[in-house]
Amino acid sequence: MVDISLSWAEGADTNLSLPQYETKGAAGADLRANFVSEKRATVVNLVAGSRMLISTGLHMEIPVGYEVQIRPRSGLALKYGVTTLNAPGTIDSDYRGIVGIILYNSSDQDFHIRHGDRVAQMVVAPVQQAIFALKISLGETYRDKDGFGSTGKY
Repeated sequence: MVDISLSWAEGADTNLSLPQYETKGAAGADLRANFVSEKRATVVNLVAGSRMLISTGLHMEIPVGYEVQIRPRSGLALKYGVTTLNAPGTIDSDYRGIVGIILYNSSDQDFHIRHGDRVAQMVVAPVQQAIFALKISLGETYRDKDGFGSTGKY
């Protein structure tokens, strides 16, 4: 288990639940839309083909050596064509700003987001930083320089 410390952003609705796992075997904890007070009673319209930053109202303190990955919710993607851009998004251990979710509506119909809706999920993952070294040549492999579809029909 990894401890992730959370704090509410100024103006966030502190009555919403913190990220939580919906089942015992869930890898991702659901994140909710947390709108500023004047937008809580309204519906935010995510126009077909557009993207929007949705606030979770949360700040996170992630331990060094870990990241939080932001991923789409499969139900939103399948049923409505709504997904997260740059998925998985990364929240670095040294970021302390408000966590926002970049939602994208890939469908041809508008999608409505309500205050408190589950809009994404977060997965806590270990991170290793690399040491980069420039070399004249690299070791050869069976695949070598073949790419994009070289290991199969597609």
